Amino acid sequence: MLIERLGRVDYEPTFEAMRAYTESRQGQSADRLWLCEHPPVFTQGLAGQAQHVLAPGEIPVVQSNRGGQVTYHGPGQVVAYPLLDLRRAGYYVKEYVYRIEEAVIRTLSHLGVTGHRVAGSPGIYVRLDAPGSHAALTGPRPADEPFRGLGKIAALGIKVSRHCTYHGLALNVAMDLQPYSRINPCGYAGLQSIDLSTIGIHITWDEAAHLLGSKLSASLAP
Repeated sequence: MLIERLGRVDYEPTFEAMRAYTESRQGQSADRLWLCEHPPVFTQGLAGQAQHVLAPGEIPVVQSNRGGQVTYHGPGQVVAYPLLDLRRAGYYVKEYVYRIEEAVIRTLSHLGVTGHRVAGSPGIYVRLDAPGSHAALTGPRPADEPFRGLGKIAALGIKVSRHCTYHGLALNVAMDLQPYSRINPCGYAGLQSIDLSTIGIHITWDEAAHLLGSKLSASLAP
């Protein structure tokens, strides 16, 4: 997998570039991992509902073809786009999602933070009261408050075309989190979004990108 650092790039041209690369791939086309950050933008998934965009203000809302609902991208967030041939990798979409989440969990663990999955809600969450605690979440989550005590630190939204992936995930490092209050993140009213700096982990964007990139490369290997 070729890891490419794109720096800060606009969302729409990047979306079009990864879609074009995916649609033009041949059997021996290289797998790539693009690491970047975007200027402020809200993106809607294919099933995105307008009522989850509460007050975008001056931040543009862009329709995409990934799965999921609305999310936010902005400076201080590492966005990772794996462009991967799943047939060549030898696993299916469900395992692909698991491996992406596992790479985020391992990235956080390296930093002393415990990441958690919540059933039915892709992405990675941390305990707000004790983000460094290694204690697992116990018991089922309350049906009416599945995110009680949790903050979302990494969002996931993917697209698979001809067995090849694009879009990906976003890890919040050191952001202005206020724009999340203008949406229902991932379609959940009241879901709190957090970043590493909020929970006391101070790391540069470059350091976080390098760490996440290495964990993704290892986790997504055939």
